[in-house]
Amino acid sequence: MRIATFDDTRIGVVANDDTVVDATDLVEQFEPLGPEDLLPDLITHFGDLRPELERRVTAGGGTPLQEVHLRSPLTRPSKIICLMGNYREGTDRPLQILDLFFKSPEKISGPGDTVILPPHQANIFHHEGEIAVVIGREAKDLNAEEAMDAVFGYVAYNDISARGLGRSGINSFLGKSFDTFAAFGPWIVTKDEIPDPQTLSITVDVNGERRQDYSTSDMERPVPELLTYISSVTTLHPGDVICCGTNHQGLGSMQDGDAVVTTVSGVGSFTLHVRDEHERAWQRGIDREAGERVKAAAQHPVAQAPVSGGSA
Repeated sequence: MRIATFDDTRIGVVANDDTVVDATDLVEQFEPLGPEDLLPDLITHFGDLRPELERRVTAGGGTPLQEVHLRSPLTRPSKIICLMGNYREGTDRPLQILDLFFKSPEKISGPGDTVILPPHQANIFHHEGEIAVVIGREAKDLNAEEAMDAVFGYVAYNDISARGLGRSGINSFLGKSFDTFAAFGPWIVTKDEIPDPQTLSITVDVNGERRQDYSTSDMERPVPELLTYISSVTTLHPGDVICCGTNHQGLGSMQDGDAVVTTVSGVGSFTLHVRDEHERAWQRGIDREAGERVKAAAQHPVAQAPVSGGSA
């Protein structure tokens, strides 16, 4: 099932005929405090709501997608947890230390939205296409066997990044959390539609040019291990999102006027537009130097033992 947010504050299901069936009234019975609560409430009560959602989809009568404005399916999650790296970058090496950072949930962007590059003097602004996991229930200290039970679904994600801000070499909150820099779309695909999240392809195209093109099979720590580890650090809640990191081979600049398409197989594609009032320019195409720096650093990792309850 594909769960979408559309127009101003609507939530619904995208049917196979590319129409969206409104389900806002079903969720409003739980008296959400605001639009940001619609998704967590739908997730929390999804087991009870699913038969009616399926009935409405079967009955038809949805609105064609081209007649609605799709929004980010995540509006303001309580936590956006991002992995640092988490890909082998095509190398054969021991595990690196697993590390995380939080990204601001303010002013998330989604399908058709415009990413605003701030005036801060970054070295470059990069796209980072990823797969993200949406949490389906409250979860703390998950073990390996139950980890996937905490998953609601998956969404395509682009982790827009300003390089060179903050302390040198640190993947800081500062470079990651400008408004519009967390982009999700086009909808959430429930986990029953994705049998194995480690077999998906991820691409990013800029103005029709293929940049990133990699498989989640290269992921260093697979989804169950990420859930086990992260839930040992912080309690996860319905609607929280874990962004699984990117393969840096294929990164490139984002600059004024660009159209950036992020695609995850089995999930979908969405387009972002880029605006920079200062009209700064960087080299076009793949930033091979950035990819090589990450690959070189990966040759000398610091190994980390698995956490208690996690898998090796």
